[in-house]
Amino acid sequence: MKKILLLLSLFTAISTSAQQLPMRLTYNRPAQFFEESLPIGNGKMGALVYGGTDDCLLYLNDITLWTGSPVDHNEGAGASKWIPEIRKALFAEDYQRADSLQLHVEGHNSAHYQPLATVHLYDWNEGKVKRYQRTLDIDRAIASDRFDRNGVTFTREYIASNPDRTIAIRLTASEKGALNFRIALGSQLPHEVKASQGGQLTMTGHATGDAKESVHFCTIVRLCETDGTVTADSEGLTLRHGSEATIYFVNATSYNGPRNHPVTAGAPYLENAADDTWHTANTNYEQVRSAHVSDYQQYYNRVKLNLGGELPTVTTDSLLRSQVPQLPPADGKTADGKPLPIPRGNAYLETLYFQYGRYLLISNSRTPGIPANLQGLWTPHLWSPWRSNYTMNINLEENYWPAFTTNLAEMAQPLDAFIQALAENGKHTAHHFYGIDRGWCACHNSDLWAMTNPVGENRESPMWSCWNMGGAWLVNTLWERYLFTRDRNYLRQIALPLMEGAHDFCDAWLIEDPKQSGKRQLITAPSTSPENEFITDQGYMGVTCYGGTADLAIIRELKVNLMEALRTIGAKSSQLSAMQRRLNQLRPYTIGKDGDLNEWYYDWRDKDPKHRHQSHLIGLYPGHHLQDARLQEACRQTLIQKGDETTGWSTGWRINLWARLHDGERAYRIYRKLLTPVRSEEDRNSTLPHAGGTYPNLFDAHPPFQIDGNFGGTAGVAEMLVQSSYEGGKATIELLPALPSAWSNGSVSGLCARGGYVVAMTWQEGRPTMVTVTAKASGKVTLVYGQDQAVLTLKAGETKTVTTWKSKK
Repeated sequence: MKKILLLLSLFTAISTSAQQLPMRLTYNRPAQFFEESLPIGNGKMGALVYGGTDDCLLYLNDITLWTGSPVDHNEGAGASKWIPEIRKALFAEDYQRADSLQLHVEGHNSAHYQPLATVHLYDWNEGKVKRYQRTLDIDRAIASDRFDRNGVTFTREYIASNPDRTIAIRLTASEKGALNFRIALGSQLPHEVKASQGGQLTMTGHATGDAKESVHFCTIVRLCETDGTVTADSEGLTLRHGSEATIYFVNATSYNGPRNHPVTAGAPYLENAADDTWHTANTNYEQVRSAHVSDYQQYYNRVKLNLGGELPTVTTDSLLRSQVPQLPPADGKTADGKPLPIPRGNAYLETLYFQYGRYLLISNSRTPGIPANLQGLWTPHLWSPWRSNYTMNINLEENYWPAFTTNLAEMAQPLDAFIQALAENGKHTAHHFYGIDRGWCACHNSDLWAMTNPVGENRESPMWSCWNMGGAWLVNTLWERYLFTRDRNYLRQIALPLMEGAHDFCDAWLIEDPKQSGKRQLITAPSTSPENEFITDQGYMGVTCYGGTADLAIIRELKVNLMEALRTIGAKSSQLSAMQRRLNQLRPYTIGKDGDLNEWYYDWRDKDPKHRHQSHLIGLYPGHHLQDARLQEACRQTLIQKGDETTGWSTGWRINLWARLHDGERAYRIYRKLLTPVRSEEDRNSTLPHAGGTYPNLFDAHPPFQIDGNFGGTAGVAEMLVQSSYEGGKATIELLPALPSAWSNGSVSGLCARGGYVVAMTWQEGRPTMVTVTAKASGKVTLVYGQDQAVLTLKAGETKTVTTWKSKK
């Protein structure tokens, strides 16, 4: 067997602990718009730092501050009687009637996520401002701004500390006695502010709605650690003649879990806020800062990426604008028939965007039972787009795609209790809306209260509201945790019961296809493909169908994963055989006349052929079951037909889909499209497009802002570099499976692989030169690069390095 010795020199080898440039977002002016502000967060509280000189603006958020109260378990009683009528209309091919009947199987819309507070820091000094700079250092999770005025340098540093449960601002002046400012605290919500001596403001209030039915909050602000004079009144705090000062913000709400009323059974928010404030009185800023950086870096520093490049000499928004993609035609070929290479973008920006996604996930997903919402935890809007809720037909799932691959498994833990709450509420939804008394389901939207009902309020389009596969898709994230950790206790106690409940609902929801007499094929009816519309052969544009590919893809993925989970714990072969028979009965994928994967039961046209959703490709990514080469080629044709122009989160998904197809050039092309600069939503003077892409602060543009695109982009980079599988006790790691020519040299450390492995590697001219694998659990793993491979046997905690490969037989 031929051995291939990869180039390795003791004098030129790059350490497999990747050397990464400092990761910073920099600007030379305050933010004018939300999409220019800098986000900080401790997993519960967050702040949007606009900065400023005469008026420095911040918005504060708390991830537990929503409208609404616990769901009514009797909602939808009797709605299931419409399901047979809808099926009757469908199988009579009366899609218009089916669409109209779907309105009877809708419930209330979700609650709204709401902003906590608005903070102004008014500088009372006068004089011309020079050399303003605003920075977000994502290596340390510290935001700052500074400027010169009258020969004095003023600096403000902003942190959101998880250990100390506070947001803190440290203000300094280069000249003694030069700090003169006022803090004004307010809110868009019903509120009251009181001042107390000693430099403290207390704001109490509640979410929009009836005060007897709403989440209440208490925000306390302390101005301390200063050599100046502090005074307080009902409108704010004032400091005079200081050279340094610290401001602490703490907040608590009455939210006490999804089944507890926020008033009658609410958490003691006043006492909790007072306790957190007392804690800040017994520490100092340097201690808080040190604990914050240490806590943050224990997660962030696990992964380092080096794609080359150098520190930019321009601001981040300027760097982004300089990267407007000038890309060759998607179907362009070289003279020898190979795809045209994609011109290299800015390597620093591409690395920064990857790490920014990890920064955002650490900063906004650390509260048990409350995962990141559509905007993470950051919004300045009283009424955020799409209620800033949990959209479970892609967006909530996409939020957690980078969690396991980029070594942030802890950040996905909020999903555990959230899905458990969905399962509790979803049993009632399954019964009332669908007439099913096995298992549980969750639909298109959810919120703080873990609502599971189909939304739409009996008046909105079933195109998006009448979809019940959210729970079935979401539980696969729990299975992913097991694959990356091999924690059998977690599998038995948390993942498996929830997977089984979601599966039981799906299995009961399946019916035999009456159009395939004698074949006993199983389909869903009614069915929709999230937010997409079909055109029948008779010209009707509709949304309700039967046997939609997306439904069956989700159910197929769940069945495959559940069977593997049951094998892992030693389930009886009779149980597995019965499940396999049901799996084999699912209506198979079909390929259309244009070579694409059919999204509908029939080979219908889409109303929008380039639609942002590609739900029928779930089995390719994030799923794993769609491995047939012929079907993968149909997926490729589907992506080609859809093109490259789409919304931000959809762009993030397409990076991963192309990577899973091992097409590095197309994946990189879409990554560059994701980094297309777009204008802020309220900036009417900008010449930048209003489209999917990236805002000046690197937030993802749907548009408007949705954080899932950031997470999809980060996951996509990881997917281009490492792919993995763990099945039947066998682990396989593919190295550089979708590496674009633009990244021909580089290094990465800390990426995780299924089977419980951590990978570091360097590569030159597109080939790995050194690969280091560390095992979290004992086992054997096969490393694959193209036609070469290496097999390692490792004990838990052991590390091995590979520089020599063997060709596959």
